[in-house]
Order: sequence, then structure tokens, then C-alpha cells
Amino acid sequence: MLKVNRHAMPEQPAEVRRHNFEEVALGYDEATAIEEAKRCLNCPKPRCVEGCPVNIYIPKFIHAVSEGDFASAIKIIKEKSSLPAVCGRVCPQEKQCESRCVLGIKGEPVAIGRLERFVADYAREHGLDKIDADAKIEKNGKKVAIVGSGPSGLACAGVLAQKGYDVTIFEILHAAGGVLMYGIPQFRLPKEIVQHEIEGLKQMGVHVMTNAVIGRTFTIDELMKEEGFDAVYIGTGAGLPHFMHIEGEELNGVYAANEFLTRVNLMKAYTFPKAATPVYIGKKVAVVGGGNVAMDAARTAMRLGAEHVYIVYRRGEDELPARKEEVGHAKEEGIEFYLLNNPVRVVGNDKGWVTGLECVKMELGEPDASGRRSPVAVKDSNHILEVDEVVMAIGQGPNPLIHQTTPDLEVNKRGNIVADENGATSMPGVYAGGDIVTGAATVISAMGAGKKAAAAIDEYLMK
Repeated sequence: MLKVNRHAMPEQPAEVRRHNFEEVALGYDEATAIEEAKRCLNCPKPRCVEGCPVNIYIPKFIHAVSEGDFASAIKIIKEKSSLPAVCGRVCPQEKQCESRCVLGIKGEPVAIGRLERFVADYAREHGLDKIDADAKIEKNGKKVAIVGSGPSGLACAGVLAQKGYDVTIFEILHAAGGVLMYGIPQFRLPKEIVQHEIEGLKQMGVHVMTNAVIGRTFTIDELMKEEGFDAVYIGTGAGLPHFMHIEGEELNGVYAANEFLTRVNLMKAYTFPKAATPVYIGKKVAVVGGGNVAMDAARTAMRLGAEHVYIVYRRGEDELPARKEEVGHAKEEGIEFYLLNNPVRVVGNDKGWVTGLECVKMELGEPDASGRRSPVAVKDSNHILEVDEVVMAIGQGPNPLIHQTTPDLEVNKRGNIVADENGATSMPGVYAGGDIVTGAATVISAMGAGKKAAAAIDEYLMK
């Protein structure tokens, strides 16, 4: 068999895209998708399926693509995943399905994520993923509330709607989609694609109530005792920003990454003054952190006109938690990596504005409990990086509002809801999953948790 290399993803040139918010990756065309699909060996025991948190039958959908049967391909994917256009773009396939691909042992794995994205986009553009209006889902008379409209809540809602439940999603912000809308920039995940997926759920009969703060508008107890819901699924993610608790974090020009990205993504600060939401962009911006959120914030600041953007991270490049693809894109766009440096103070002027970031140089010592080498401060290496804006992208935790207003709900010391492998919490009929349980993780793992919880809710209510 002739060896065929993995097909590259067409992209906007770096010097063009660093000035716009249009999608970076342009997607495969039909011919490229079919050729890439033909690389699949169609293994009798497909390990890639085990690597997918929602167990899409990958060889089957790829075989359909190889034959140009895109209608069958989308049906196969949709059996397991309600958000293929999203997952095909933002999931770390290199650590999940593609890491198990046999072709990857001695060469390059099949581009499973890119093919999933192609199928979802083709289906959307050609109307292949429309809900059959005549295929009426028989209602079973039970009501389920979903708190949070991120990937976990959307996946749970989709499964339950198919089973005949009357499902209502409660979303705290003014647009549904959770982190898919406010956290991931337009150039990585276009908002219209997220809304298309949510529209599909609405066609299945799912209700979406925005501007609803659970813990204020309703408590969990009120949803069940006064609003008539038979079960509740909590999928509120991890939206509470972490700070370093160093001197100067209160200065003007310091942002939490999720506030910065929410202003730009959901509240359209990048169109100011057309949209009313302003966002401050310095000439020199330091983004503290090394994950995907840090890359998103840095690349966003660059697009908004910053002249120099630094990723400040206390470990080296090999230890960056961000996807290699995101790191590569950031480098191509001119983001500067200020590695093995740890901030110890934000410096400001007498008017209360940021003027610099005091850092200490680091070196890598012995591996810590996670196996990553621990950074150790280099004595007398303090110095100031001149910047006029700092974005803290060092992770986020659970919003405490729900557990503060739901005393019977058990949480751990980090404030995450305690739930079993099926999402059942300490309260009967209340389930939880995704980042609110595990801490910050991936879109697809949150979806997997939502689907598992939906099956458990169905079993609980059908008893």
C-alpha cells in the first residue's frame, strides 16, 4: 500500500490573520476530505473509538466520508455527539482519538478532528443536519432543568430531549453556549456555528432561558419544589477567575482572562464603539499562563492592536499545557514567549495604571507529583518587564453561588460539586458534570459527562 501523508489544514496567512477575527483554519474541501479519509485502515478493533470521550464510531463515519457519503457520515457522528462542528475545532484530538490511531505509531495519525469538522460544516451548509419535523418525539411528561448552557449542559439536554423529556436550559448570560460563546475566540470557533448547534436543540423542543441566575432567579430547591422539575443537571463549568494574589493586581490594566475574553467574544468589545462594551488594550501586554486560554487572550490582544504581546510562563516550552497547534499559531502571529519567568508583582504609576510586571527567573528542578519538572526561583534574578496591561490566565474555579444557596449539596475543598461517575450528587434527583465537578477540562470530556448524567437521570426518573 502506498503511504500517503496526512493532509495539511489550509489556513489564513499569519501576517493577514493577526489583524482580523476570521477563522484561522479554513477547513478541508471535499476532495481533500475524501483523500484523508482513505488513509484510515478501518481497524477491526478501533482504538480511536476508546480514545473519544463520547465514543463516536470513528472508522464508520470516516469510511462514509471516503465514499463521498457525507449524509451517512453526519448521521453516524450525531448518534453520539450533538456538537461535531465545535468538537472538530477545539477538542485536543492529538491527546484523545488521534493518539490511539495505529497509523500514528510509525507516522501521522488520520486527521479525525479535521474530518469531523468537515462533515459537520458540509452538513450545515447543505441542510443535512436538519431535524426531521415529521419525526415527532413522544413526550413522557417529565421535566428536567439544565443549569448552564456550555458543552456539558447542551449534551445532557440533547440526550434527554430525544428521550421525550421536557427540557429547559437556564443560562446566566444573555446568549446560550457558555464557554463556547464567551471563552473561545471567534478566530478559533465562530459564534454562528455554536448558535447553529443550539438551534438544533431548540428544534427538538429544548427551551432556553437566558439571563437566569440560578441561586438568585431560582435556587435548585425552588426549581424542584416550586417550578415542577423532576430532576436538575448542574453544568455551570468553571467561571470564577484565579489570581496570583501578588501586589498590584488591583491596578487599572489588569484583567482576568475570562473577563477579558467575555468582553471581546460575547459582548463584542472588538467592534467598539459600534458595540457599547469597551476593552482596554495596552501597547505591551503580558499574558500570565501557558494554557489554551492564555494563547486565546494573547492572540486576541494582538488582533486588537497591541504592539508586543508576551506569554509569561514559569516553566519551559516543553511544559506548556496549551495544544501544540495553538502554540504554533501564536508564534506565527508574533506572540513573544517569555518562558521560565514567574511574576511576583505588578508595577504601577501614581495614577493607578500598570507600567510593568516584576518577574523572577526560574529553572526547572525535579519532577513534581504530576511528573512535570518543578520550577525553582533563581536567586537575585528579579527584573521588570515593561508592559501596560496584564491578563491573568492561570485557571479558574467553580462559582460558589449554587452551593452557597443549596446547603444539601456536597462540595469538596475546592468548591467543586461532589458527584459519582454517573453525575449523581448528594441530593436525590440532582446531577452534575463537566468542569463544575472535575475542574477545568476539555469540551468533549464535559460532553461525555453530560451524556452519562442524562442516561442516569433517565434511569432515575423511569423508576
